[in-house]
Amino acid sequence: MIRSPVVAGLFYPDHPENLRHTLKQLLQSQAASGPAFGVIVPHAGYIYSGALAGGVFAQVEIPQRVILLGPNHTGAGAAIALDDSNAWRTPLGEVPLDADLAARLRAASPLLQADSLAHAHEHSLEVMLPFLQQLRPDVRIVPICIGHSKLRDWLQLGTALERVLRQEKLPVLLVASSDMSHYVPAEVAQRQDRLAIEKMLALDAEGLCRTVASHSISMCGYAPVTVLLAAAAARGGLKAQLVGYTHSGEISGDRERVVGYAGLAIR
Repeated sequence: MIRSPVVAGLFYPDHPENLRHTLKQLLQSQAASGPAFGVIVPHAGYIYSGALAGGVFAQVEIPQRVILLGPNHTGAGAAIALDDSNAWRTPLGEVPLDADLAARLRAASPLLQADSLAHAHEHSLEVMLPFLQQLRPDVRIVPICIGHSKLRDWLQLGTALERVLRQEKLPVLLVASSDMSHYVPAEVAQRQDRLAIEKMLALDAEGLCRTVASHSISMCGYAPVTVLLAAAAARGGLKAQLVGYTHSGEISGDRERVVGYAGLAIR
């Protein structure tokens, strides 16, 4: 079973040559790439957040295997869904799923359920793939979509992921996909998002969730980011770096209803 793209032509170009040209522009970075434990990357249309997403990916070495953690915007499918397709297709070709790694993750965490429905119309992980294909053509992925579930589940999943990755002989990159505040004035987004980013930089998974709840921050992917932060905390000795922050108003000119975007690398 092959998952076909659902936002090609909407969030990013659907013509291969145009997409490659766009990616080359978005991936321009003076920073030297190096290995990373994980990254936090925005998932809006490339016109809005593509430069920041490219800046994050350009700063890290992309290993052959990548675990993708994203929010479930549609509400369909299992609460924590691991896709069981054979591959995901983009305009640049097919990206195979790593069935062996997925099986080890499912064995480590009963929270993971094989469910392609949660992924069928979800964009948050799909928009990551062209960047990965451009930087690592032989990349293999394990897509995990996180919907309605609880903090304790996210913490447990994060520690389970770290436990599996600790035993892997070859490197695996964790990618958490999230945008920040949604449809608020730019000043509000910047103020609220700064609070969330502080917790992300501190690798404070529980603190992020408390901050999002107490300040009503409309951060769509705080669950997958929480999973990544929990995994990083379990690994120990890691530090987070803010690659950049921006919002949609910088492109659209509308500063009354913006969406915020943050990019971080964890090493």
